[in-house]
Amino acid sequence: MGLRRRVQPKGINLIRKLLKGAKGYELQSILTVLLVLCETALEVVLPIFMSNILNTMQLYAVSGNELTSDMMYYDFIGGSGVQTVLKGTVIFGDKNLLLNTVYTYGILMIISALFSLTFGGLAGWLCAVAGAGFSKNMRNKLFNKIQGFSFANVDKFSTASLVTRSTTDINNAQNSFMMIIRTVIRAPAMLIFSTVMAFMTEPKMAWIFLGAIPALGVVMFLISTRVHPLFKSMLKKYDKMNADVQEDLMAIRVVKAFVREDYEEQKYRQSTEQVRQAHLKAEKLMILMNPLTSLIMYSTIIGLLIIGGTDIAVGTMQGGTLTAMMNYCTQILSSVMMICFIAVQLVLSRASIDRIYEVLETDSTIKDGPRTDKTVDSGSVDFVDVDFSYSDNADNLTLEHINLHIDSGQSVGIIGGTGDGKSSLVQLIPRFYDVLGGHVLVDGTDVREYSLFNLREGVSMVLQKNVLFSGTIRQNLLWGNKDATQEEIEAACKAACAHDFIMSFPDGYETDLGQGGVNVSGGQKQRLCIARALLKKPKIMILDDSTSAVDTATDAQIRRGLKQLSADMTTIIIAQRISSVENCDKIVVLDDGKINAVGTHAELLKNNSIYQEVYRSQQKGTVEQGGDN
Repeated sequence: MGLRRRVQPKGINLIRKLLKGAKGYELQSILTVLLVLCETALEVVLPIFMSNILNTMQLYAVSGNELTSDMMYYDFIGGSGVQTVLKGTVIFGDKNLLLNTVYTYGILMIISALFSLTFGGLAGWLCAVAGAGFSKNMRNKLFNKIQGFSFANVDKFSTASLVTRSTTDINNAQNSFMMIIRTVIRAPAMLIFSTVMAFMTEPKMAWIFLGAIPALGVVMFLISTRVHPLFKSMLKKYDKMNADVQEDLMAIRVVKAFVREDYEEQKYRQSTEQVRQAHLKAEKLMILMNPLTSLIMYSTIIGLLIIGGTDIAVGTMQGGTLTAMMNYCTQILSSVMMICFIAVQLVLSRASIDRIYEVLETDSTIKDGPRTDKTVDSGSVDFVDVDFSYSDNADNLTLEHINLHIDSGQSVGIIGGTGDGKSSLVQLIPRFYDVLGGHVLVDGTDVREYSLFNLREGVSMVLQKNVLFSGTIRQNLLWGNKDATQEEIEAACKAACAHDFIMSFPDGYETDLGQGGVNVSGGQKQRLCIARALLKKPKIMILDDSTSAVDTATDAQIRRGLKQLSADMTTIIIAQRISSVENCDKIVVLDDGKINAVGTHAELLKNNSIYQEVYRSQQKGTVEQGGDN
């Protein structure tokens, strides 16, 4: 008989996940818990002190009156010098002693309240420190995890969803953590301490609580189980709303160019309305919590008043005792209500925490290879019967049976139509994605054998979408080599035809680019990205349609600059223009994810119909443009 795996309850598993994020802030968390327990214990003794004062004053008020023999004897103060019961007559002793007793309990109440306030304040401060530390830890863990993701992982979650998980979900998790180390400790502690004191004070009345507590528990369970899926759905609507915002901001120039502000506003209004509706649907259940718990709480208080009032009327209970029981009733039921509130908040947080840990517990589809000492030395590349699919589905291949050899130092052009797999092909070299079948070899070694750092350190890639970061031109260029000298920076920029336009700016290399490089044109962006890649001094340079925004003369100048700067560098150029690849050592023609032909410009122009058609269409366009001019 096999061993059965022990499954932890969801609540315990949730708390365990939250506490993982408190590393480095364990002391503050533990002290918060201890201080909360001390604060709660001091609050619980206050009703007893108040009860003793009231009962003492009541006994003093009836001093000397004749009492029936069946009246109960209360000895709250103690000591034969204070009161004596003899044949149903209450005789009080020294009035000053009585006043001293009242003052004593009053002082004890003040001291207890002050210490309770102090402990509560310290607990709140330490809780805030631990909560901020928790938030920092979780954000760092999430960010570091995302940095280790492959492109396939990022595609799975989507950028907008990852942003929501790093912000809104982290905030929800932080609130839950702070609630756990403070409120979640306080409410059960108050419930237990108050219940014990209630049974010690008046057991007969305390039994009423045992009927109210399960009723509140049932309400809490029914509502919380129904609210969780609603909050989960709401967070998905948040992802959609954030995606709309992100898309609009990234394409703001296009939006304005096509005067589509009204359309974008309407689309965003729809997203926010969906969030509102989802939130309202969840809140409709949550708002039932307060009236239901209030009904149970006030019903219990009425029950206490009926029983306590009857006992006081027949002389079997004093007013101070009833006051204490009312206080304990309030503390107990308030604690249960707080537990209900916490449960609902944890339900919301559980959806957020599940989303956070979905990312943290996802393994990257790209893992380091075993040969950590292997580096890219020559830059030769081989594709051996390679199949690739973004969906890992052999029936939906993006690349099929790719066989290609590229010698070290060779320049290779790749052309093909949109969707033929040009970018997919080159992204397999630095392992942005892994092949579905076959092998990609660099220097004769399968890329899956390399460590990711060593492999990507030997490969520079200028992507179709040119990305620059906030900061100066120099800071962006140093991404290629943080230790690059000014001479090396200028040499790379001259090879990429970027030096002249950089020096045309008043601040030269210290020019601030703004967010995403908004202060430079598309062609200038491309040239800066090429210079950044050259500073890496790679063995393999991949240019993925990265000169599309420059004119043909500048394109040719860039290619000459690349050759002069690093003659032994393997260069792979994806281009739409044949003029960008015609001088390459060989050109690969892709068609529908397959290699249609490989050869030099002259060979393909002579023998390949696809290449001939592309060449004729571009030559015709050039002639027509020349005629127009």
